[in-house]
Amino acid sequence: MANVADTKLYDILGVPPGASDNELKKAYRKLAKEYHPDKNPNAGDKFKEISFAYEVLSNPEKRELYDRYGEQGLREDMMHPLKVSLEDLYNGKTTKLQLSKNVLCSACNGQGGKAGAVQKCNACRGRGVRIMIRQLAPGMVQQMQSVCSDCNGEGEVINEKDRCKKCEGKKVIKEVKILEVHVDKGMKHGQRITFSGEADQAPGVEPGDIVLLLQEKENEVFQRDGNDLHMTHKIGLVEALCGFQFTFKHLDGRQIVVKYPPGKVIEPGCVRVVRGEGMPQYRNPFEKGDLYIKFDVQFPENNWISPEKLSELEDLLPARPEFPNVIGDAEEVDLQEFDTTRGSGGGQRREAYNDSSDEESSHHGPGVQCAHQ
Repeated sequence: MANVADTKLYDILGVPPGASDNELKKAYRKLAKEYHPDKNPNAGDKFKEISFAYEVLSNPEKRELYDRYGEQGLREDMMHPLKVSLEDLYNGKTTKLQLSKNVLCSACNGQGGKAGAVQKCNACRGRGVRIMIRQLAPGMVQQMQSVCSDCNGEGEVINEKDRCKKCEGKKVIKEVKILEVHVDKGMKHGQRITFSGEADQAPGVEPGDIVLLLQEKENEVFQRDGNDLHMTHKIGLVEALCGFQFTFKHLDGRQIVVKYPPGKVIEPGCVRVVRGEGMPQYRNPFEKGDLYIKFDVQFPENNWISPEKLSELEDLLPARPEFPNVIGDAEEVDLQEFDTTRGSGGGQRREAYNDSSDEESSHHGPGVQCAHQ
């Protein structure tokens, strides 16, 4: 039986927690016809509630989960996040996870006391709830449901003298369990590792599963895209034009030497690929993705060389395009540095203009103002 606080889905369908599949189906069909949006356009939310309740309760696994843990259990499904590094996912890792869970008391075999000690609660007739009727006015009464105080909503009572000394009549005790978790090479963020039957135990109920949800931690060097890896490497202008060699430490600790020959130019922002140095494939670790390296070319600072040397350098570089002939009047302007954090003067003037616009034009929103910029 579901806990008293977790009978909401049964209440929506108007059936008791122990309802059969046929009773659920019959109740759902009746309510669905009454609150279907085609027949009752204003009952869209109610129809969604009815559909969700039936979806959960008509599924044996979801119903068991709901009966044991309520709606919170449906959302969490005994799921635990497990943070792993990109190195762990590249190399594989075995780790131990300690958790505390309920197990059936071995002293009373999950009975809560000696044989025959468990009795149905007379106060609530085993339902775990009491129905109280309060008269508000002549001919008007209010029906209230509350947790049975005699059995604390369990529907059963055990005399104190007959209770199990180990579990104090609770039928279960806390136990620390150590799980050995194998993170295989190539596993991904969001992937699940399931331990069947390792969730909390309860009398008469098959224990559920514990699910570990892998959460990949951010890496300082590499970014993952499926089975491929991406990284950024900074080089100077001389390296971009004259070739280079650099090393980096891979996720398995290897020192990788990257060479690029003189004469092959690296453009700023360009990407080159190293085949077979990406992530191992899950369950096929000898096959790997690729490594993509994006190059950030660092240019020299202003006035880094004398004008004489600059002329010598220009003689070595490809010739610049000829200055075009200017026909008619022309105006010479200065090219200045631009601070992107402050914005342009024109943008500020536009902002001032927008501030002074009349109230009616403001209804168009910022999207319209930016459309023609």
